[in-house]
Amino acid sequence: MPSPSDSSPTPVPAPTAVPTAVRTPARRVSVDPQGPVLVEGPVEIVLDDGTVARSDRFVVAICTCRRSRAYPWCDTSHRCRERGGRHPEDRNPR
Repeated sequence: MPSPSDSSPTPVPAPTAVPTAVRTPARRVSVDPQGPVLVEGPVEIVLDDGTVARSDRFVVAICTCRRSRAYPWCDTSHRCRERGGRHPEDRNPR
């Protein structure tokens, strides 16, 4: 703290421009424990090998089980092919 007898001015830092925070809209992500992750698009995904997969769709289903033939996009390969454990011949009543 300067003493009252000190007459030299205290340097004041010049005002600096503070960048205005640009708020980008958040992406909505829906997680289904039995299925894919749904992301509002467009979406870019960086794969393990560094390649980028891009989709411009409104909502994108991203595969989390790695069973999809269209990986990283979900093709519903994670779903069970038979529901309820019934055999195909039990579907048509006689």
